[in-house]
Amino acid sequence: MEPHYHPPDWLEAIGWFSLSVAFACALVILIDVFPHGYRQKMWIMNLVYPITALYWGPAALWFYFRHGRRTSRPVIDREGGMPDPDRFSGWNVQSKAVSHCGAGCTLGDIGAEWLAFALALTIAGKALFADFALDLTLAWVLGIVFQYFTIAPMREIGRAQGVWAAVKADTLSILAFQLGLFPGMWVYQELIFSPGLPKTTATYWMMMQLAMILGFFTAMPVNAWLVRISWKEKM
Repeated sequence: MEPHYHPPDWLEAIGWFSLSVAFACALVILIDVFPHGYRQKMWIMNLVYPITALYWGPAALWFYFRHGRRTSRPVIDREGGMPDPDRFSGWNVQSKAVSHCGAGCTLGDIGAEWLAFALALTIAGKALFADFALDLTLAWVLGIVFQYFTIAPMREIGRAQGVWAAVKADTLSILAFQLGLFPGMWVYQELIFSPGLPKTTATYWMMMQLAMILGFFTAMPVNAWLVRISWKEKM
């Protein structure tokens, strides 16, 4: 078993606060979507918004109520149609585009990290390298699933065409997201908290939140290009 850095109590308290706020934000969005009835016209966004809140926290909550709720069915019915995506700012469109692969990455990373932990997996003697391999694999698969349920309904295309379009749209996006996530993980596991935080600590997952935010930003230029060449839809 690899040695670990055990964070002090004050840092763990901050970690638990960060996670609690993020989960509370995700819960608020879920309550607004389901019990309150503000379901998105594109159903996959009912999942994307709360999952995004797991790492963006209050920023995701603000974005949902400021922008995301406008594409819910009750608001569309009240305002007489979907808002025109061409009127949205570039960062708005790019943020929604990144949120799809980000949601896949979030679920993939959570599943992969705990799977690697449960099986005590290592590559070249390092648990971190096994984390990278599993994170990328599950994030890619789930990212394509999320993207498929965006592209296929909007383009009204068949299953095979939809899967291929999702693979084209999300592969580069996922790689760009990991380009920020993986170095962030390496920094906090190998440099800041060497020889590495245990995954059973709140501090580990708080640092993962920060690494995923970094991945969100590294994925934005690629997503802007994917939208521009119409490999991704302008939402």
